[in-house]
Amino acid sequence: MRTDNSTGSARRIAVLTNPTSGKGKGNDVAAVVVPRLSDAGFEVSALVGRDADEASDLARRAVTDGVETLVVIGGDGMVHLAAQALAGTSTRLGLVPAGTGNDVARAVGLPRKDPLAATDVIIGGKERAIDLARIGNRYYVTVLAAGFDAIVNERANEMTWPKGQMRYNLATLAELRTFSPIPYVIEVDGEQHRFEAMMVAVGNTESFGGGMKITAGAVMDDGILDVVAIMPMSKLELIRTFPKLFSGTHVEHPKYRHFAGKSITVAAPGIVAYADGERMSALPLTVEVAPQALRVLVP
Repeated sequence: MRTDNSTGSARRIAVLTNPTSGKGKGNDVAAVVVPRLSDAGFEVSALVGRDADEASDLARRAVTDGVETLVVIGGDGMVHLAAQALAGTSTRLGLVPAGTGNDVARAVGLPRKDPLAATDVIIGGKERAIDLARIGNRYYVTVLAAGFDAIVNERANEMTWPKGQMRYNLATLAELRTFSPIPYVIEVDGEQHRFEAMMVAVGNTESFGGGMKITAGAVMDDGILDVVAIMPMSKLELIRTFPKLFSGTHVEHPKYRHFAGKSITVAAPGIVAYADGERMSALPLTVEVAPQALRVLVP
């Protein structure tokens, strides 16, 4: 590998790839990213996690080894995995999007369809410290889903066919037939709220699910978590409102409720929460903000 002449020794970067990201394009992306970083003067270690456990071990080992930056090639699931290793450390996160939703990349303004442009952001080295949300000893970056959307995720994960987005579409239609509002107890910085709602989300960033701005207006370095509840509405109205999530205009709907705080407890029967698209745990759970816990390379 080439060295960085400005320091006399190469800056060390580990590149962690999920070969299955983006329907298998992770390896193809890595094939252009690693040489680009090497040519820019970095000492690059190319790591491939064949499953989540192996990738997690590789990420933690890279941090222990003292690499300057851990670059992940993949989607929000890979960032979620990396955040567990990087939270509170001096190792920076570099991201080359190669997933389906790429909401973390969207949040920090990274190019989502140009791997070389995303790699150039890493080479540029501009850093931003962002908050994380913490549940016990586990972190997430984007949004916690704890309602209808979480139920859809649970059903989709039980389905073996079809693959990809269509599986979630079918799961959504199946759940809509029997779904009814959920009774919630939410505590925001010690203040309790009781209500029925279609869904509740706790956001560190604005979007989940590939650009749905459920917690529109959330700022990822303000030390605050944003909580959104969608109050009971008819199934037809829910379907009509759904497209507004992509523009963030659902905030104007009379059934929209917003809270904000540093410590959020969410309780509801029969709900398993998801965050960064990953299964977390059954409610109740408490989410706390971890201020500026992750250093990210940004444009």
